[in-house]
Amino acid sequence: MQVLATLKSRKLTPEQLFMLSVLAVNGGNYLYNLILGRVLGPAQFADAAVLITFLLVLSFIAMTFQLVTAKFSVLFEDGLFKSFIAKVYKQAFFTGLLLGLLIIVFASQLQSLFNTSSSSMFVIFGFGVPLYFLMSVNRGAYQGKKAYKSLSITYQAEMLSRLLITLGIILLCNIKSSWVIAIGILLSFGFGLFPFKAKQFSFKKIASLDNTYSKQIKRFYLLTAFYELTQIIINNSDILLVKHYFETYEAGLYASLALIGRIVYFIAWMFVMLLLPAVVALQKEGKDTASVLFKYIGYIAVISAIIILVCLGCPELIIKLLFGEAYIAMAPLLWKYAIATSMFAISNIFAYYYLSLDKYVPVIISGIFGMLQVALVIFYHDSLAQVVHMQIIAMALLLVIQLVFFRYKILRDKKLSLN
Repeated sequence: MQVLATLKSRKLTPEQLFMLSVLAVNGGNYLYNLILGRVLGPAQFADAAVLITFLLVLSFIAMTFQLVTAKFSVLFEDGLFKSFIAKVYKQAFFTGLLLGLLIIVFASQLQSLFNTSSSSMFVIFGFGVPLYFLMSVNRGAYQGKKAYKSLSITYQAEMLSRLLITLGIILLCNIKSSWVIAIGILLSFGFGLFPFKAKQFSFKKIASLDNTYSKQIKRFYLLTAFYELTQIIINNSDILLVKHYFETYEAGLYASLALIGRIVYFIAWMFVMLLLPAVVALQKEGKDTASVLFKYIGYIAVISAIIILVCLGCPELIIKLLFGEAYIAMAPLLWKYAIATSMFAISNIFAYYYLSLDKYVPVIISGIFGMLQVALVIFYHDSLAQVVHMQIIAMALLLVIQLVFFRYKILRDKKLSLN
């Protein structure tokens, strides 16, 4: 009773509430994917996995705008912030419009490339792309201003609407088609826009920013865009390559493996969302930033170790509970895939830390090893096990290089401070 009273007396911080919200959102997204896997079966789930992967790719591209908005929402205030946010909204909308049109125009080619049953799912998905980019800028503003309540609402609205709409149509109308999943994704972008500050979005002429600020923003845009490209390659290339090289049934099995193994990455993303504004704010105040990095690295390392041990100890039970007997062939690879994603998640924290500080070397390192992962899978894909082993090699090398670079920077900064 005394423990309960103590917990009630303690108020959760906005950061803690946001962390709980992200865990709930990730849980909901997992539930969405797990139910699709069970209801559709491996072959049809392979098509769904392509759309879900496209959604992840889109999220990484749009994340460029979100992170740029988040960083400069910390640095800019009043009139300067209003000019900045209006300009970013405009840029994001037209970028989303262009990408959406490209997806719609090349829908048939995408169907052929990824061996899907329909091209209409790509057309429907393309209509939602501009909305997703607007949603990302909106989230970036809340992230930078540390308005974690509003930020949590946008993520929850997107997740819940996609879950309820998609599964509602599939289960109530008994329609098991890829276009249903695409409609659920499209409508969820609209729900994810709320709460939305419409006054900040305008097509009218925007007051130009000072040349110094413009150069600073462009530099961070380029750094972030390049890094998000490496994220797309590392986090999604394996599923798309497996879909290309393997039969539909095997691709569906691999999609289930990737979904379970990536839980480490999705949990790590929660800490990245908190890391960037915290590091930028400390740098602005001239304070030490490494302590924030160490804290989040510690969290992820502990969580990763627990997940790997659980996957190693009872892989068959996990797969039976989450996806069912049809996917049991993936059990021996589960802990190995978890190792690969754990190393990627830790490397990711290092990269985003340096990205927050405008350091570009870790971004280039990630790009090199992202391409290495693709090359390894292209040349070595005799089996699904070999695909996983290639990812472990690439991510192990990436983590080692990131640690070496971090150590080098610490020693270099100490030498400079002594001179």
